[in-house]
Amino acid sequence: MTEGARLLAISLAALGAFAMSFGAQFQNDAVGSHQKTQRQKSSLKSVLNLRQLVGVMKRPRWLVGTLLLGGATLLQLTALGLAPLIVVQPVGVIALVVTSLLNARLTKSKLNRGTLIAIGFCTVGIAGFVVAASLAATEPQINDDKLREVLGVLVAILVIFGAAFLRYGKRFGALTYIVGTGVLYGFVATLAKVVIARIEQAHFEWLTVFCAVALIVAMALGGWFVQNAYASGPPDLVIAGLTVIDPLVAVIIGVSILGEMDGVNGWYSVVFILCGGLAITGVYLLSKVHPEMKLSKNLRARITRRRAL
Repeated sequence: MTEGARLLAISLAALGAFAMSFGAQFQNDAVGSHQKTQRQKSSLKSVLNLRQLVGVMKRPRWLVGTLLLGGATLLQLTALGLAPLIVVQPVGVIALVVTSLLNARLTKSKLNRGTLIAIGFCTVGIAGFVVAASLAATEPQINDDKLREVLGVLVAILVIFGAAFLRYGKRFGALTYIVGTGVLYGFVATLAKVVIARIEQAHFEWLTVFCAVALIVAMALGGWFVQNAYASGPPDLVIAGLTVIDPLVAVIIGVSILGEMDGVNGWYSVVFILCGGLAITGVYLLSKVHPEMKLSKNLRARITRRRAL
């Protein structure tokens, strides 16, 4: 792989991050507007049922957001065809910064100190991933055994997440949906990389077809989760989860199963662990200190007190 191809991949991933930011903001606004028309408190967000989700999908802002997210996906897939998974995925953290500034401007709110620190943790942590991965990542051949391992883990996760959502979905908060979405989308990126590679190698057989089906199922469940995440928290918190947890999962798969860092100096593992811990800490802090999350908690507390009376 040439240095030019790697730089082009990073540039495309960065452009996709901008499209993701605006797409997320549009979809979040559509969910919030729909809840207002349903006479729900806009700050007290809740789980979307199927009827509400269909209503949201009819809104022009949601459709525009979907087009932007579709464009971001195409840019990301193109980048994945040019560079290793662990180089491309972490670049999406740019979307977190853009979304935070965009949401603050549109809601005419000011990001507090804690929120800025949390965003800084996410950005620095994932930036460390990009630098280390771009220096150390390789592009190994993905054989059938490795692919079966990825699919086996994904099937187990789909069963667990699907059952948990059906049974406990109404109790899930924003962070739970965000973690679930990030994990699923990490597998989506991995399988997309695999399918692209196999098509390029003219190696399209039943296992590749199964990969494509698993990718679609994971994307559908992840999409359901992300819409509920929009209904439970601000868009920058959702993007924080996606741009941190998604690449972390992709990196774990790339390193532990696909062998994208085989033979690399052990110090890189230390860097990955430290950067990953910093980024995850940022997401957790953001879920606790973000102004909109605090507003929702206070509103829930007031409603609970009123009901008690």
